[in-house]
Amino acid sequence: MSNLEKYDAVIIGAGNGGLTAAATLARGGAKTLLLERHNIPGGCATSFVRGDFEFEVALHQLSGLGTEKNPFIMRKIFNELGVMDKVEFVEEHHLYRMTIKDEFDITLPASWKGIREVLIENFPDEEQGIKDYMLLCERVVLESFMGFKAALKMNSEDMLMKNSKHYAEHGLRSAKSVLDKHFSDEQLKTLLAAYWCYLGQAPRNINFVDLAMMLYAYGVFKPWHIEGGSQALSNALLESFLEAGGEVQFNAAVDQIITDKSGDKPKVIAIRTEHGDVYETEQVISNASSVVTFVDLLDTDELPEGISQDFKSREIGTSAFCLYIGLDCPPETLGIKNASTFMGTTMDEDLMVETMATLNPPVATMLTCYNVDDPSFAPPGKSQVSLLCLQYGKVWDDVPVEDYADTKYAFAEHLIEQAEEFFPGFRSHIEEIEVATPLTMQRYLNTPGGSIYGFIQNPEDGEIHRPRYDQVEGLHMAGCWQGMGGFQPTYMVGQSTAKAVLKKLKAQRLAEQDQTQTQDVKEPANV
Repeated sequence: MSNLEKYDAVIIGAGNGGLTAAATLARGGAKTLLLERHNIPGGCATSFVRGDFEFEVALHQLSGLGTEKNPFIMRKIFNELGVMDKVEFVEEHHLYRMTIKDEFDITLPASWKGIREVLIENFPDEEQGIKDYMLLCERVVLESFMGFKAALKMNSEDMLMKNSKHYAEHGLRSAKSVLDKHFSDEQLKTLLAAYWCYLGQAPRNINFVDLAMMLYAYGVFKPWHIEGGSQALSNALLESFLEAGGEVQFNAAVDQIITDKSGDKPKVIAIRTEHGDVYETEQVISNASSVVTFVDLLDTDELPEGISQDFKSREIGTSAFCLYIGLDCPPETLGIKNASTFMGTTMDEDLMVETMATLNPPVATMLTCYNVDDPSFAPPGKSQVSLLCLQYGKVWDDVPVEDYADTKYAFAEHLIEQAEEFFPGFRSHIEEIEVATPLTMQRYLNTPGGSIYGFIQNPEDGEIHRPRYDQVEGLHMAGCWQGMGGFQPTYMVGQSTAKAVLKKLKAQRLAEQDQTQTQDVKEPANV
């Protein structure tokens, strides 16, 4: 074992949260080391090559960017991190197409006004409810960013009711209850709830504010993709980190977080890699799952007080079964006109969730075709798509090893059959295909059950109910395991966590300076 130099902070994992945390720290003047177990940065935000295609792994729609004329929070963050001039963002012109067999087939544009017009055109009897619902979405979202957080910080009910009354009344209700209040048409409710799959829970089990946030963010600030895929953004964040003086090691998994246990609670003092290298640090930001961080990496014999109980009250969230497909034709050949298409054989969202826990044919799938808005995403005359359904990793626990391959490809057939039903001729145009199960996600992401959103994203897991872990001094979490899943939330939490660490480092330096000055005053001058 070799002892190496000391760092202000060490980041475990170069996923979305780890990359934004690392870039924020380095650009803030902190001596920072980033450690990644794989040979490239990105985690979910990465790509891989098969044949003529470089497949996007996970990004379907990036939210929160906004346009140059109407910028939103992610544009500000990416500017601060120095990556806006390193990547090209591609605007998508539709939110999504939703088509339910024998029920409806409607496409929503990426325009707040356009969404309202399309909804009223298709559901004229619900016109007033549509107007009221969209206004409520707007109010709740804006209040959540402004008045609510201030009221929460001040612990002031008066401030909450004065500045965030719509959020207080509706924000934390279930999305289903708010939809039921405004609409009687089940098709309309299903259409407006489509984004629940980005959380992995049916509308009855998610807060209305979360559903409203996604609809508003994509509708007003547009859905985006990235030229070259999310790997390009991961590379840009790493480049910004290195330009600011940060250091990175790939193929260097962290083996242990070393703590001093002499105080009231454990305190981080170093980390050790799988190669036996030890790096001194008092601040660690982990982009690994909280389960891996506290159970596998932390050097305590028992879980810190409160962590064990917290874990017992949670469930591992959903993973995904995904097909990465290269087609030998442009998207229009198959009638693919939108980047995102939600396809289903039922409007029963509870059934959709129940099916996620089985190997039964999925009743809902999502097809993403990046070439609709970015022809360069595949060779000329071709296109690439991802075809997926949400599925829990535990489904695969009882599949014998010898049956894994056959089971995987048999299940893949279910997804292809559904795509063929909505896009006739789909199968005949498949040139390249790669199949990823939840076990694939588990292997590459190193998350329990291959979870892509962290713990189950239910109302009890919001920041109001579950404070951030502070049981180990100097150990911080960045990622979806203590908040909402998805690209924007994990980028944001990485930066906010790093900013909190920078404040701690600054306070520590000031305290050390004061102590030095005090000692200088007490020591007698040489005569």
